[in-house]
Amino acid sequence: QVQLVESGGGLVQAGASLRLSCAASGGTFSSYAMGWFRQAPGKEREFVAAITWSGSRIYYADSVKGRFSISRDNAKNTVYLQMNSLKPEDTAVYYCAASALYRSSRSEEYNYWGQGTQVTVSS
Repeated sequence: QVQLVESGGGLVQAGASLRLSCAASGGTFSSYAMGWFRQAPGKEREFVAAITWSGSRIYYADSVKGRFSISRDNAKNTVYLQMNSLKPEDTAVYYCAASALYRSSRSEEYNYWGQGTQVTVSS
């Protein structure tokens, strides 16, 4: 069983940056692909970014490509999401998740989820 705890969310102005962290415990972190998803009010949860267990492959949603960067530190059991040039449409609850698959952008293929952290971007 893997427990995931996100942190780093907050209220920022458009154009600002935030770095989200997701700390894992209770499992072999380095054996899981990790992903970030987000859910805005009234919308379905959507894929943001994913990274394979070794960090060798990284994938982004088109909406964040060039602005967000996912990384991981297996020694610290932590995955990060660096978010730059934030826009009001990035406002959402951000979740990290762990998948036993090599990689996935589908939420149903993730086995473990954090509780989420709120990111609010004002215009």
